[in-house]
Amino acid sequence: MFSISERELDTSMLERALANDGAGAQVVFEGRVRNANQGRDVTRLDYEAHAGMALKEGQRILDAAREQFAILHALAVHRVGSLAIGECAVWVGVSATHRDAAFLACRYIIDELKSGLPIWKKEHYADGDSGWVGCEYDTHERVSSQG
Repeated sequence: MFSISERELDTSMLERALANDGAGAQVVFEGRVRNANQGRDVTRLDYEAHAGMALKEGQRILDAAREQFAILHALAVHRVGSLAIGECAVWVGVSATHRDAAFLACRYIIDELKSGLPIWKKEHYADGDSGWVGCEYDTHERVSSQG
């Protein structure tokens, strides 16, 4: 299941949701807001999303991971709104019978989410400036290629 949240993520609850008696491995990735980017001091981030498209694409990515890798369960959540330094912006968790599949699937999911979701990040800097980062997502191209 893929979801978008305006609230702080309860990572312990998310990890518990992955629990499976058949899982020999559970891999989690937490993307957190850092205080610097490309030599600039960052004070906070704002995330905005095209929610309908992001939910559909996020779920497609999780479904593709289930098809490609021998995993038991996969979850992912992306934050929107204003986030402080240290907050979790994106969380991905995978459980599998064996660690190799869990690691590969988790890496696949976060890479696809970062490149494929219509979620945009605005950095706010210590000098008072701000700017959108990584806005290469082409909504028209994505929609056209998916039918």
